[in-house]
Amino acid sequence: MKRPHIVHFLSVITEEHLHIRCSVTLKDSPPLNEDKTVQNMAIGLVKGIEKELPKPSFPIQAYQLLGSYEFQIKVIGLKDTHQEVYKKTLETDSFGNLNFKVPLNEARREISVLQIYEVGHLSGVELHLGTFIPLTIHHPKKLVISDFDKTLVDTRYSTTTELYTSLTKPVEYFPTVPGSVSLIKSYINRGYHPFILSASPHFYEDAMRDWLYKNQIFTAGIFLKDYRKVFSILEGDLTPKDLKVQGIYKFNHLLDIILMTGLPDKLVLMGDNFEADPIIYLTLTRIIIDKIEPFHMWNLLKGHESFQMSQKQKSQFLSKLYQIATMVKARSAAEKTEIKIYIRKKAGDDRFEAPHFLKDFQNYVELYEGNPEFNDKKVIPEQTEPQNQ
Repeated sequence: MKRPHIVHFLSVITEEHLHIRCSVTLKDSPPLNEDKTVQNMAIGLVKGIEKELPKPSFPIQAYQLLGSYEFQIKVIGLKDTHQEVYKKTLETDSFGNLNFKVPLNEARREISVLQIYEVGHLSGVELHLGTFIPLTIHHPKKLVISDFDKTLVDTRYSTTTELYTSLTKPVEYFPTVPGSVSLIKSYINRGYHPFILSASPHFYEDAMRDWLYKNQIFTAGIFLKDYRKVFSILEGDLTPKDLKVQGIYKFNHLLDIILMTGLPDKLVLMGDNFEADPIIYLTLTRIIIDKIEPFHMWNLLKGHESFQMSQKQKSQFLSKLYQIATMVKARSAAEKTEIKIYIRKKAGDDRFEAPHFLKDFQNYVELYEGNPEFNDKKVIPEQTEPQNQ
């Protein structure tokens, strides 16, 4: 029997808002007596032997996420005392995605647990989808945002064979980039909240989450590309060109993270020098530090091959830029964001040349080797925080 399941859930609570991103789909629910993993783990606990651990999943196992369904989602916010302080029912888009923001008042600030129900699939039945604890981000807001492919894991998607391998193997099959893993974990250990950006399809999340857990990165919010939108005539958020061009997609989700969390006090951005990561990160840096007018920034960006957009994409992108610009203008003169950008360099490439309109911000970028044993200097910072240059 198919029933609604949550495949992605991220909730962030700040001083001003509770922001929820949720993705729901239909998939089979196996009977409990068919769940061999649960049985084996229980037997192991009873007999006192080592329990069988679940094996890492690989992306093709999540093929059901290619379907498109609409749902009605009820969100209930509870206090520590289990008293209900918020309740609302919302409709997802045609792909089962939900993205909304709840302004906080005195009562809602006490939300500590969210209960999620689907109420439209079966008439008169509320299906419990899960209970979640929001990620709390208060001042000082410290974020570390990292690309995944080529930054944390040296993935390959260039040929048909490489694509097939990526679909049928767990992420750990590909080489881990130890310098990047050590770097992001060093910031997590200092109180930075991690977020992961990837241009991989949306059904890679479980496989990616398995890899993150294995590498002891437990609380990262993951942002992936919903490939169903590429082939949707009505949506227009992504177009066929976006299958290979990643700039606008990554930048949009980078802006989504800032809009969810608010402007951070300290921001670390990690990426690679294989695509558009340096330009994306430096552009965000200029928007925050230089307070450049969004439409002027757009005119500088639009000539770059990584930022070719449809009219709808342009409208959505500009809207987010103006929201960020409004947040920047609302800050006091004493409030500033300290930014540091780490870019994994290509083999033998020790230089990065920023476009002319970002030259003044190039000193925010530090190139590093993915394998620290080949570094000329330490990759991992010790006690110093990222500073404005």
